Amino acid sequence: MEQDSRYRVQTLILEVVLVLVGLLFLVPFYFLLSNSLKTFGEILSDAAALPGSLQWANYKAGWEAINFPSAFKNSLIITVVSNLLLVLLSSMAAYQMVRRPSLFNRILFGVFVAAMVIPFQSIMLPLTDITSRFGLSDSLWGLIICYIGFGAPLSVFLFQGSMKAIPLEIEQAARVDGAGTYGVFFRIVYPMMRPMYVTVIILNTLWIWNDYLLPSLILTSENLQTIPIATYMLFGQYTKQWDLALPALVLGILPVIIFFLAMQKYIVSGIAAGAVKG
Repeated sequence: MEQDSRYRVQTLILEVVLVLVGLLFLVPFYFLLSNSLKTFGEILSDAAALPGSLQWANYKAGWEAINFPSAFKNSLIITVVSNLLLVLLSSMAAYQMVRRPSLFNRILFGVFVAAMVIPFQSIMLPLTDITSRFGLSDSLWGLIICYIGFGAPLSVFLFQGSMKAIPLEIEQAARVDGAGTYGVFFRIVYPMMRPMYVTVIILNTLWIWNDYLLPSLILTSENLQTIPIATYMLFGQYTKQWDLALPALVLGILPVIIFFLAMQKYIVSGIAAGAVKG
């Protein structure tokens, strides 16, 4: 009885600590939401206070200031196309590496793993030079190709671990029934790896949607700006339009938060599947 009571007390303390930690992570959202509904003067005078009156007009002004429909369209195209190509190419590459364990494939997988630890800052200048030489600068497709290159190492790594958990006997039975390589992949492997597909899409979406540095290097035209770049334009050397930037930030992160909350149940199952070694 005493042990059960001690267990309940420890569980209660742990739950209280976790709730407090969770509330701590929500503090930045409080500052973002509350200040997005204030006047510029209220933001400067006391950023921690609640708004005196809700300035919903800030959202309309922020919407127009960053040309939100155009920025949203560009971000959506880049994120969706990059994700589709990343999951397709990375999963097929990982399948080849797992099912054809040659020396070349082992070396290639090692290169993918090594690429994950290369600092992006060390290749910024060569990247801008190469994209300019190949006519990929100031182009959505050029940015998408860059995202595929930078996102492939982690995606291949996750898919490779998940592939090892699929029994080879299932694929062999499908081949006996007449299925080819593509038939086995899309009819057998893909359905069994769906949690990992969703996991890779979620992780890449959070990265690509919120990325500022890579689009700022590749895109220069105003009509090609993504949401992070368009929002950054509200911050100049001498002026910082907080009353417009904060509502724009809320509008920018809202779609990806909704997407994450709708899909986050697949993260744990997908990463757990990728951690299984054959």
